[in-house]
Amino acid sequence: MAGRRAKRNSWVTILLVLAAVALWVNEQRKDADRPAPSSAGETARPGKPDRAPAPATRTGGYETYRNCSLVAEHNNDGDSFRVRLPDGRAEIVRLYFVDTPESAFKRYRDGETNHRRIRSQAQDLGGLTPEQAVDIGVRAKKFALGLLERRPFTIHTTWDSPYQDQRYHAFVEVEENGKSRWLHEILIERGLARILTKPADLPDGTKADAQLRKLREMERAARSADMGAWGL
Repeated sequence: MAGRRAKRNSWVTILLVLAAVALWVNEQRKDADRPAPSSAGETARPGKPDRAPAPATRTGGYETYRNCSLVAEHNNDGDSFRVRLPDGRAEIVRLYFVDTPESAFKRYRDGETNHRRIRSQAQDLGGLTPEQAVDIGVRAKKFALGLLERRPFTIHTTWDSPYQDQRYHAFVEVEENGKSRWLHEILIERGLARILTKPADLPDGTKADAQLRKLREMERAARSADMGAWGL
């Protein structure tokens, strides 16, 4: 009798062990099905993209990056600013065709200044004083950066950096009043920039010479309407 009782208890123990093992295996499977953290210290969030952003497309010989955003930086200006590309990179772009006045008088570590450049900008914008030119530079900076901060924008570039300073020429396409427009044209239209720096064919196929003619017409219209620098 005692032998049968001991045998029964042995089977009960074995069954309990098997049940515990089955439960442990089931829990391990559940853990394996749970989403892993997306990075150290960060748990995965519902709806977070699980694939890399789409690469740049090609438009008229340019690499086109849509849904770019402005990166706040002290050195940003009306025609040169740091942008965040959809793949996460941050690069400095420089507008084709236009030059906005400096937004401050500067003296550099080597003793050089930007005063001569400001005088040149002032002369090209209707014979302004250097102080007036800097005022236009401040207004151009505020306007351009405000427009870029408002919503995502598109850049078109060939990664051309003529001065090898990691600033790359680009066409910047923005939305203004519900329409897609070129930022360099808007700056000329508002009298906030002079026609200068490198010309290039536009991504939409417009030739550089045709674009220069259009910009000169826009500049004449801005002058007649006393826009920006032309109203001082």
